[in-house]
Amino acid sequence: MGVGRTEFPRKVKAAAFERAKGFCEGCGAKLATGRIEYDHRVPDALGGKPTLDNCVVLCKPCHGEKTARGDVPRIAKAKRQRDRHIGAYTTKSVIPGSRKSKWKRKLDGTVVLR
Repeated sequence: MGVGRTEFPRKVKAAAFERAKGFCEGCGAKLATGRIEYDHRVPDALGGKPTLDNCVVLCKPCHGEKTARGDVPRIAKAKRQRDRHIGAYTTKSVIPGSRKSKWKRKLDGTVVLR
């Protein structure tokens, strides 16, 4: 679909780390070397830019939590809405009696095949 994920430039990472003063901006834990994650506040897939305002410094557990509970559902919803808007979305389950159902309910209450 997209071009790919845009990473933060080295200068943005350095400025974000200075702003965080070596602590996780999620839980406040002291960040250890190799356990630092730079994440987009607004996900890249939703148009977030690789800028200092959109960069957040997190520990690995906070980054995993934010991604799993926040970013992934938001991105999936945006994709569903886009697909529905362009007519590319089809429901997996058909509601009985709906236009997409193979069954039709007549005015007298009987149900017949379409």
